[in-house]
Amino acid sequence: MLEAHGLWKKFGDFQALKGVDFTLETGELVFIIGPSGSGKSTLLRCLNRLEEPSDGVVIFEGVDLMDRNVDINLMRRRIGMVFQQFNLYPHLNARDNITLALRKVLGKSRSEANAVAEKMLERVGLADKAESHPGALSGGQQQRVAIARALALEPAVMLFDEPTSALDPELVGSVLQVMQQLRDAGMTMVVVSHEMRFARAAADRVIFMADGQILEEGTPEEIFEAPKHQRTREFMAEIGQ
Repeated sequence: MLEAHGLWKKFGDFQALKGVDFTLETGELVFIIGPSGSGKSTLLRCLNRLEEPSDGVVIFEGVDLMDRNVDINLMRRRIGMVFQQFNLYPHLNARDNITLALRKVLGKSRSEANAVAEKMLERVGLADKAESHPGALSGGQQQRVAIARALALEPAVMLFDEPTSALDPELVGSVLQVMQQLRDAGMTMVVVSHEMRFARAAADRVIFMADGQILEEGTPEEIFEAPKHQRTREFMAEIGQ
């Protein structure tokens, strides 16, 4: 469904990605782990061109996203993105945060958009919070609204960039529960996160990155129980795995 070949990304003198190759199959949940500054989030953002790769190719559903003629906004409707920060509009309630793109981008009527929003809020366990503004919601609830907003556009794949790192520990579980439900429903997902227990339980494949490169990948059992690369073993020792 989604693949990248020879991805390089440079920020000034810093080489964030160094020739990364990546593939994602339909229905797969891939977890990307590694130390801070390893290039995990940069890779994720290059996959939908929120960051422009310095070199390389990204192909989504057979379409070359680097082609200058591609409608990248159309492609992004198919690639949902959930960020560390929730990026909700504080002056809009939960329902309106979701319906804005449905109306402005997809051209749905307000009643159509409201119906979709309420369905998505129910899906993430927030059916009773449609009228609530972000300031009245916990961090976990805000993140679930952000997930509902991404799901409303009916993406083929969901990218999660550290979705729980801004949350208090007691709020993390509610977001992971929604992600588990998406996984159980067959959603194709790429997750950058430090939630190792979730990676062990839910991932089909785990990728370990360091210094802008993919050093190792395999099943959760292979990566967590018997990593082959010395850098992976060091990382597991550091995080207490």
